[in-house]
Amino acid sequence: MTMFRRSGEHCVARFAPEEVNVLRKVASEVVELLTDGFDRDDPVLARLFPDAYPDRPQDSAEYRRYTEGELKTSKIDQAGAILAGLPVTGGGEVRLDEEAAEAWLRALNDVRLALAVRLDLVDETSLESELDDAVLRDPTSARVYQLSVYAYLGYLQESLLEALTSA
Repeated sequence: MTMFRRSGEHCVARFAPEEVNVLRKVASEVVELLTDGFDRDDPVLARLFPDAYPDRPQDSAEYRRYTEGELKTSKIDQAGAILAGLPVTGGGEVRLDEEAAEAWLRALNDVRLALAVRLDLVDETSLESELDDAVLRDPTSARVYQLSVYAYLGYLQESLLEALTSA
């Protein structure tokens, strides 16, 4: 499994072609979610853009009016940083400077939040138990794949954070 390491001013990792494909897919899905038919009622978007004032809908709407466009653009740019940083074809090395590494961290977080909503995962959920249950039910199911991607992204995010903070 790919792990980031520190190399001077960069965080570096070597990705297999399958890992590049997964990262391209999830980053592209975030961009698509934020651009094509942005649906405020989608639970994923509600999680990515939570109400600033949950008990005051009018204040939340006003706040959203002034901030949502910039926040959406930022999230698209961060997902774009993943796409831009990956090898064009196949596998290969990824070298991220501090700014790109931070964009990757935020984008990986967004992808994990989106997956958690789609998979009905909450803070108390044991990912290991969920994965075990899903494998027992049907090892070839989409849920097993999605839970595996969620776990992989968490591992990748953690390794990038460790590489970024080790100087």
